[in-house]
Amino acid sequence: MNLSHGYGNLVAEAEALRALNEAFEMGYRHFDTATLYGATANERVVGKALAGKRHEILLASKCGMAMDPELGKKVIDGRPETIRRQCEASLERLRTDHLDLYYLHRLDRQVPIEESVGALGRLVEEGKVRAIGLSEVSATTLRRARVEHPIAAVQSEYSLWTRNPEIALIDACREADTAMVAFSPLGRGFLAGAVTETSQLTENDVRRGMPRFSAENLPHNLRQLEKLRAIAREQEVTTGQLALAWLIAQGDDVIPIPGTRSIAHMRENLAAEELCLDTATLQRLSELLTPDQVAGVRYSEALQAEIDTEEFGE
Repeated sequence: MNLSHGYGNLVAEAEALRALNEAFEMGYRHFDTATLYGATANERVVGKALAGKRHEILLASKCGMAMDPELGKKVIDGRPETIRRQCEASLERLRTDHLDLYYLHRLDRQVPIEESVGALGRLVEEGKVRAIGLSEVSATTLRRARVEHPIAAVQSEYSLWTRNPEIALIDACREADTAMVAFSPLGRGFLAGAVTETSQLTENDVRRGMPRFSAENLPHNLRQLEKLRAIAREQEVTTGQLALAWLIAQGDDVIPIPGTRSIAHMRENLAAEELCLDTATLQRLSELLTPDQVAGVRYSEALQAEIDTEEFGE
């Protein structure tokens, strides 16, 4: 996503191809994209970069949310015919005959989850998809979906400063042996210390509309981040590595997918796998950046309306 969507100015194709190839060379094997990202541009660049490496990677993409060229805006559509059309287009852009993991990007509240998952199941039967995933769904929706077809993974925002999956979703995943794929495990750069002022975010950066990054809330959150910095200094690692190591320690079924445009940050993130934290340090980290300590909710009202995830205080 970071290469083509959401975080300010887009990365030039040559630079994006270099970044993806470097990621593969240093050891990354799980690549995650979506129809939405860059209005299909990201799938094209991922397909181009990894075409010769397809048999060596786990390739994931998402359907059900896309940019409508005629309307000029994002549309959530979980109808079976849309899912099939988007899947076939994704396969072409990604230069492959199958996806290892294919997510419903968002729940379409106008379409029963069983219908959307049924359509995904038919793609599995045809060999176009190996496994089904859901994104930003509640425990209740997951339980309904898995009656229709096994759900291999649920992708949800999960990090030190976003604990929503702990309300109910992780338990629901473990009931069904479903992996928890944690997107934005570095808090959209915040936990890595990448955002120190709201003004540094470009006007087309999605974080501009997220309350935690507002001029009113960011200073408070940065003060909370200092506690993480102190532990990072003790451990002689970066705050980003510490945040990833904490997430990895939550269970073998919790899989972080950090995104970055920086090759140096890719190496830094990958090294977090080797960091073993003792029980006392993990407990200290768990007590940081809890919902009561973070200023601002994670999404604007408009984005919040698009998701099905449990919220604290409900």
